[in-house]
Amino acid sequence: MARQGGLLKVVGKLDDLSFYKSADGFLVRTKGGVSADRINSDPTFQRTRENNAEFGMSAGAGKLLRTAVRNLMMTASDNRVVSRLTRLMTDVKNLDAANDRGERHVHEGFDLPEGKAVLKGFNFNNRAILSGILFKSYTLNTTTGALDITGLVPNMDIVAAPGSTHVTVKGGWSKVDFETGEFETVISNAVNLPINSTPSNINLTHAAAPALATGIHVFTLQIEFYQEVNGSQYSLKNGGYNSLAVIDVMSGKSLRFRLV
Repeated sequence: MARQGGLLKVVGKLDDLSFYKSADGFLVRTKGGVSADRINSDPTFQRTRENNAEFGMSAGAGKLLRTAVRNLMMTASDNRVVSRLTRLMTDVKNLDAANDRGERHVHEGFDLPEGKAVLKGFNFNNRAILSGILFKSYTLNTTTGALDITGLVPNMDIVAAPGSTHVTVKGGWSKVDFETGEFETVISNAVNLPINSTPSNINLTHAAAPALATGIHVFTLQIEFYQEVNGSQYSLKNGGYNSLAVIDVMSGKSLRFRLV
């Protein structure tokens, strides 16, 4: 693909050229030359069919996770989260050593500790990495989903969004089955604090664990900023500071206590 120059930018098609706008600016590309029928049937394109099949699985797995945490991700994501998650799920899929090329699955990769490690630490908003927003340790109990932060001083331990007056911290606990496409997510209580020098203890808890019988446990932590105006708080949805990250990934078969 090529980048459009000049003052006049074009969107649309002209002969074999397609002009379009993307996150990288105004681009132009030529029309593809191989028909879908030939790709689907010609033995020459066997590797292409395998790549397409596995790419579809990876993209579907990424969409499943995004859907599972949608209520948290709505105010904490970047415009490349779809492609970044697809690449991550591709890395997980590549860990499947049990199936042939073209038939490898994301859920097989997540059966391995290495697969879970790939997802742990993923940030849904690459402009607000959790480790660059929160500078205070926390304790996660993966049996109950409870998360504790002791002695948090907001204006020292958090990099606040410009203009924000308050910060809200909440946790998510998802059970996601990447084989069946099922998921269930529960969200903790939300702790809202003024951004000042007063230390506070944060205790995030869940009324119950996700009831889905199969899948892996995905724990997330969200930090969202607000501005108070005339007694009402308004979410700062500029996307530059709200953070959402996967803080742990556990097998659905056994849960344990773990200090982060």
